Amino acid sequence: MLFLVGRGNLGRQTLQEFQQYTAPDDGRKFTELYNVQHLTSNQLDSVSKVTITTIQRLYSMLRDGAEYDAGNEERSGFELNGDAPQRPREVAYIPAVPPEAYDFVVIDECHRSIYNVWQQVLEYFDAHLIGLTATPAKQTFGFFNQNLVMEYSHERAVVDGVNVGSDVFRIRTAITEQGARIEADSSTKRMERQTRKKRWETLDDDLVYAGSQLDRSVTAPDQIRTVREEWKARLFTELFPGRGIVPKTLIFAKSDHHAAEIIAEVERRLTVLDALSQTLPRVETRRAPEPAAPGLHRPPRAPATDEPAAAPLARLRDTPAAGPAKGKAGRGRKAPAQQTTLGL
Repeated sequence: MLFLVGRGNLGRQTLQEFQQYTAPDDGRKFTELYNVQHLTSNQLDSVSKVTITTIQRLYSMLRDGAEYDAGNEERSGFELNGDAPQRPREVAYIPAVPPEAYDFVVIDECHRSIYNVWQQVLEYFDAHLIGLTATPAKQTFGFFNQNLVMEYSHERAVVDGVNVGSDVFRIRTAITEQGARIEADSSTKRMERQTRKKRWETLDDDLVYAGSQLDRSVTAPDQIRTVREEWKARLFTELFPGRGIVPKTLIFAKSDHHAAEIIAEVERRLTVLDALSQTLPRVETRRAPEPAAPGLHRPPRAPATDEPAAAPLARLRDTPAAGPAKGKAGRGRKAPAQQTTLGL
């Protein structure tokens, strides 16, 4: 069996899962019954029954067999050159890795670019393809011919104690809902997108903008401040009653500039937040990505392996498409902490 992952730390986590799994019949570990190899070089172990590797290393092996730099595996192979159009990865027959080498190919995070850029890499093998994903898109179901082998829902995961439930606390502001008008003769700050240079100028005419333009073409720092103040006011009453400390908080922004504005606002108020019994030991901002007979296995979404469990998730952006929304919400659903999702 070949187990494909997107980056190095997911491969290490997969190896640990195989090492920790105990067979229900005789109590032995999986790695005591079968040899498992996590590729850190291009040398395959002929006696291994399970091979774990990143898709970018596999592609390197099928392309020219050249040794692949392990450092490149720490970045997701699905995101490499993600801002530029990519051609499908072409592969050639390699005697060291024949198409019949594996009976099954398991693809982790199969909702990614498996059906265009990496498709030839996957279809090189004469094997059954099994996809794992928590956020399948239409293209994912199409790639697997609508063959859903097993689905493990979030509701079932909550019952099993794997995940926890979540609540949505929605904060609406007048600007978010209706937009606003800046009257003529008002002094406004302009910023060039490329250089980020700022300058003050006086408006000749009224500037009217819709809520959808907020934090994209128009920035209103007071709106960010209003949301933060409302969140702080409800923190230990409605959101986390009985708590004195809130764990790590993830804030999803609309753009890099929006993220910078959020950071500036939070940092200005950290001393105030610290007065609330160390409210935020860590604040992280990250730009949310824009909405992008084999079998499909759909497990529940878990937080990324390199991220501590997060309880409050703040989305200071429009509600994204169903798939990305579920993926983001899953980052705050790892047991045992109770979770609250803040949506605007």
